[in-house]
Amino acid sequence: MEHKPQDYRDVRGEYAPAVYSALERHLPPSLLDANREIKLQIMRDVLGHYWPHGERNKVQRHREYRQRILNHYKPLHKDLYNMRPSKFFLPTFLEAIRTNTEESFRSIMTEPIPGVYAFPMLQPGFCEMLLQEVENFEKWVHAMKFKIMRPNTMNKYGAVLDDFGLEVMLNQFMEQFIAPMSTVFYPEVGGGTLDTHHAFVVEYGKDRDVELGFHVDDSEVTLNVCLGKQFSGGELYFRGIRCENHVNSETQHEEMYDYSHVPGRAVLHRGRHRHGARPTSSGLRINLLLWCRSSVFREMKKYQKDFSGWCGECKREKKERQIHAVKATKLAFLRSAGGATI
Repeated sequence: MEHKPQDYRDVRGEYAPAVYSALERHLPPSLLDANREIKLQIMRDVLGHYWPHGERNKVQRHREYRQRILNHYKPLHKDLYNMRPSKFFLPTFLEAIRTNTEESFRSIMTEPIPGVYAFPMLQPGFCEMLLQEVENFEKWVHAMKFKIMRPNTMNKYGAVLDDFGLEVMLNQFMEQFIAPMSTVFYPEVGGGTLDTHHAFVVEYGKDRDVELGFHVDDSEVTLNVCLGKQFSGGELYFRGIRCENHVNSETQHEEMYDYSHVPGRAVLHRGRHRHGARPTSSGLRINLLLWCRSSVFREMKKYQKDFSGWCGECKREKKERQIHAVKATKLAFLRSAGGATI
């Protein structure tokens, strides 16, 4: 426990850097001071025993797919591929992050329902550059007759930003600008241990996806920012936070909320916050999604049965159990008191 693991944040591959840092503590004492590459190889061998062969092949195929894109795709806006905070973010947002307190975050936010935060975030110039870059990538894919991997199983349009070179910048985006807020507002779902992400854009409108069904995200924390363009409709509707056991449970009235998108404005919420998107009735709406994940939280969650710290239905069930317990205690006391009087 006194051993300080080496820094693995620069290691890219099958596992999140936090996994190596955690596992290093369990190496034989004689290896703790060994060369980092030696320790990495040993840990990868160990982890390989617990990772199904089919999953390894899937990851390898995706890695090869991404490398083919990186070898041939020519970026339109090279400035997008390196973090440039003053060019990407609004001054009010940057000041809130620099101060790094709950008060500074709340000063730029609204919280219309518990756990959902909305705030102005992106510069119009950044939104426009990213829209142009995505459009350029999609034209290139079409011209090359290259099969594009879509963001998820629900969206038929859009692109994974990590696949064409934006992964490093977006990882900084998460670590430097989302993690500070998540640490404050979502500690119970791994907000303080975010270590991987999935970043993509989605497109809604005529000849695109029209709406998005009721679902939860494969993330601990989700950032959703509207990039544009001109559109009407497309509101997000929220319907309460649920664990796996209660994902289809009834929605309470106080959990209902509709959010209207504004270009450059972000909404931050837990991945387990059930939501969907209403039809985009006209125009074209394009949004940036950043699914932020915590490998530590996901591992710990495997051994938990009660999620009353964040699941709305677990909270209600726990409250009901407490009420029944109090009633039972009072009844037992009254019975015993009555017996003593007799």
